[in-house]
Amino acid sequence: MASTVTAFLDDREIASGEREAVTRMLEQQHPQRQSEILVFEDDTGRVTDLDYGGFTAAAPRAAGRPKLGVQAREVTLLPRHWEWLSTQPGGASAALRRLVEEARRKGRSQRERQDAAYRFMQAMCGDRPGYEEALRSLYKSDAAGFSAEIAAWPEDLKAYVGRLLAAPD
Repeated sequence: MASTVTAFLDDREIASGEREAVTRMLEQQHPQRQSEILVFEDDTGRVTDLDYGGFTAAAPRAAGRPKLGVQAREVTLLPRHWEWLSTQPGGASAALRRLVEEARRKGRSQRERQDAAYRFMQAMCGDRPGYEEALRSLYKSDAAGFSAEIAAWPEDLKAYVGRLLAAPD
C-alpha cells in the first residue's frame, strides 16, 4: 500500500494523495514555496519531508528479497512465542507477515486516530483558540466538546482533523 500524505500552505490544504504524486505536484505548482509547506503522513499525523529533487542515492544491497522489499531485522520474543511461531504454516516469518496484514486490514484503533490528530494539531493548531480544551475533549472522546472548541478554526484544518479521526468503514 502506497504512503499517502497531505500538504498545507499556511492554513490551506494544497495537495493530498500518494507521496510521489504530491511531491511532483508541489514541485510543479509551488517551486518557490517548498520551505513554507508542511506535509503530514495521513496514517500518523506526523510531519514528513518530501524528496523534491527526485534524486536518491543508491542504497547498498541488503539481505533478503530486495525485489519484494523484504528486509531482515531482529525480533525478540519469549520462548513460548517462538514455539507457537514454529508450529505455524510457512514458518515464523510467514506467520508474522499474516499477523501484520490482519492488523493492517482492521485499521487504526481509536487511540491511534486520536494520536494522529494530536500530532497534526500540535504542529498546525497549537496557537489557535481552544487548542488545549480541544485536546482534552479529544482524549475524553467528547465529540461535541471537541467540535465546539475547533469551530472557529480554518475549514481545511478542521476537515483534515476529521479525516484523521474518522473510523474505518
